[in-house]
Formats: sequence, structure tokens, C-alpha cells
Amino acid sequence: MREILGRRRRLLSRRDNGRPEVISAALTFATEWKWPVLPGVTADPQGRARCGCPDPECTVPGAHPFEPGLLAATTDERMVRWWWANRPTAPIVLATGGTAPCAVSLPAPAAARALAALDRTGMRLGPVLASRTRWAVLVRPYSMEQLGELLYAKDHVPGSLRFHGEGGYLALPPSETGQGQIRWERAPLPGSAAPWLPDVEAVVDAMVDALTRTGVSAPEF
Repeated sequence: MREILGRRRRLLSRRDNGRPEVISAALTFATEWKWPVLPGVTADPQGRARCGCPDPECTVPGAHPFEPGLLAATTDERMVRWWWANRPTAPIVLATGGTAPCAVSLPAPAAARALAALDRTGMRLGPVLASRTRWAVLVRPYSMEQLGELLYAKDHVPGSLRFHGEGGYLALPPSETGQGQIRWERAPLPGSAAPWLPDVEAVVDAMVDALTRTGVSAPEF
């Protein structure tokens, strides 16, 4: 896992008492990188695998917006400070699409094999998020039309791939969710600007090729 050096490493690391510096991370995403964020619903403290939302069968416990809704995502520093001052353990949720990063995700075992295959080809990747079950490769913003044309041109796209674009969301590190802590599998490189991101076409082409060549047949979950 790549290191985050200097101030950014401190902002995205843990406190001395072992608790994540969630508000500092949220401020970094919103004010320095201009990624629109909002607090997610927390996992049920009585059962971490359950969500704190009203849906008893929630598939992403503690890792999605609820109150406020996704449209409230912002880069405004005062709003971010207020949210996490009142909800200091709330997950950080990124509203994907628009001018914000999008992502391509797949189950963790397949993702580990695919990324290893991409590394052997020398392909440059940007940040990669990881939960216990899925990894997500962040990419430049894309439109639904662009994604549709890309997928239409493919003979086959593994069903395990998911796309997080306009109207979607992802939990960001160091959020604690019902699936455990969200972490960086590939951390953003240090710098004053937002992290570099690859095009979705390059990632999808490489992922499909890597999954095919490595014979990965991952279940969709």
C-alpha cells in the first residue's frame, strides 16, 4: 500500500487514541480536492452488519446517504464541519459523477488479481478504495452516454463489474461501515491538488482483459 506523506498522511490517518480523523479527512476531500461529500448513515451499534437506516435488508450497511440525501453533497467547508461536529463517527460518502470522480468496482478477490495483472503491464492507476468485500478504482467523471457506448462496444463485460457514476456514491476512508473500515488499497499520491485519475475507457479495457487472461470468474455481490 502506498504511503501518504506529510500533512495528508496525518489527515487521513488515525488519531493517537486509535479513532479515525474522519472530519479532517472529510475536509481534505471537500475543500482541497473539491469532491462533494456528505455524512452517511451509521451501522447499527447493536449489530455492525446491520444498517442504522429503516431498511432491515440494507445491502450496504453504514455506507450510504440517508439524512441528508445524496443531493446535499457539498464542498462547502462550513457545512462539512457542522455535519461531522454533530456526527463525528458518520461515514464519509462521496457523491460520484458530475465533476466528482466516478469509479469501477469489483469483488475483492477478483480485484486483487486484476490489479496485479495491470501492474505487470505497467498501467498507471489512480486511487483504489477497498472494503472487505469490494475494491473500487476511481476514474475521471464520465457520462451515462459515454459509459453506454463503451459497454456496447464490448463483446463481453464481466457481471462482477459495477459502475459508480452520476447519481451514485461510495464510502471514503477512513469510514467505518457494516463491512468494516474503508481503506486505501492504492493511496492518493501527496500533493496540493486533487489526485490524478485515469479515464474509464482505459480502466474498463484493462479490467476486462485482466479478468479474462487470469481466468477470474467472480460472483456478483
